Amino acid sequence: MSHSHDWEAFFDGHAPEYMFNAFTANTLSEVDFIIDVLGLEAGQRVLDVGCGTGRHSVELARRGCLVTGIDLSAGMLEQACAAARRAGVEVEWIKADATQYQPSGGTFDAAVCLCEGAFSLLTLDDDPIEHDLAILRNIHRALVPGGGFLLTAINGLWHIRCATLDDVDQGRFDPQTMTETIELAWEAEGGLRSVTVRERGYTPTELQILCRMAGFEVRHVWGGSAGAWRREPVQMDEMEIMVVAEKPEC
Repeated sequence: MSHSHDWEAFFDGHAPEYMFNAFTANTLSEVDFIIDVLGLEAGQRVLDVGCGTGRHSVELARRGCLVTGIDLSAGMLEQACAAARRAGVEVEWIKADATQYQPSGGTFDAAVCLCEGAFSLLTLDDDPIEHDLAILRNIHRALVPGGGFLLTAINGLWHIRCATLDDVDQGRFDPQTMTETIELAWEAEGGLRSVTVRERGYTPTELQILCRMAGFEVRHVWGGSAGAWRREPVQMDEMEIMVVAEKPEC
């Protein structure tokens, strides 16, 4: 049985509740950080991969960026459209799978892929290397030469430190693929629904290698947990890692 739409189904159901998650509370400071680190200016074109409810896209648009947000979930994009209307900004919203999305080459000045919007999120069918590598290759293709890229991904160091031998024996954590298998449930019309999906964790060196394979030059690897972005090394027990990279000029 194919599980390709499991994350889509979850996010469609979760969309109305998403902005109540505690990690969404620091959008303004996160966008300040994005603009500073990527050197963004008004009028530049920015791609937000796995944009979700548009919290970064809408704020970047408020700062004068020309933003395209892509997401697998129509439910999340519906929330994003409403957020853009409330903010009085224009954002191009596209429903697309980040592993398949291929705009014309050199379309964007910068790109972001944040808070596991697409990266790190696997179904039971996905190849744990090829899925995220496809996303990185598509982002690389979308950027102009010299375009900056900011990525946050699940910190595999944290995964390893949390996992027990029982988690491995019971199939909850697979050290071969660095994936955690989880069941997600939500209220839907007709009652409770659930899907079983996987989240992929990374060590800092793995992320650098994957980004290089996609053609990026990695500038920095920092701690990246939502609400605590900073120019400092990743800590063992934080949830996310941040990569700052660039498409080479030639």
